[in-house]
Amino acid sequence: MTIAIKPTASGSTIEQNGSTILTVDGSGNISAANNFTATGHVLQVVQSTITGTVSTTSTSDVSSGLTASITPSSTSNKILIMVSGGKTYAANTIVNITVYRNGSSLGSVAKSSTIEGTTVGASHSLTYLDSPSSISSVTYTIYYKSWSGNIGYFQDTSSNFGQTTLTLMEIAG
Repeated sequence: MTIAIKPTASGSTIEQNGSTILTVDGSGNISAANNFTATGHVLQVVQSTITGTVSTTSTSDVSSGLTASITPSSTSNKILIMVSGGKTYAANTIVNITVYRNGSSLGSVAKSSTIEGTTVGASHSLTYLDSPSSISSVTYTIYYKSWSGNIGYFQDTSSNFGQTTLTLMEIAG
């Protein structure tokens, strides 16, 4: 593969194997050729947060109330889902969080568990790359449960953990 930068009267072109893929005008504006596709870059970012205390004793998934929607621009694009934030401890409880897309669980591939000890708080952390194959709005909601039936916290601001954040990034496919 050969990449070349060629000056023109009004700027420059970037060519790949003799075909122009990008044009840079005299003002620094970049335009891409119709047949040029770039993958892997971020197209849009959506973020949602939840504060306050959210807890359950349920051993079945319940909604945390943390939700965000994104509309992909192409069916080949992917959505990077990131959940991070705080909760407090509860004696010997395992809290499991799961990502749901449009009301359906993404299953074991999009889960995270945190063991809560008796004296130490813990925080959620989950990253998952989803392929929704859609150009319609896609809604992601974080569900959680307590494995033992003891009280499990998704979010607890009484312990100064602040907030839990759901970030969605559309990645060009």
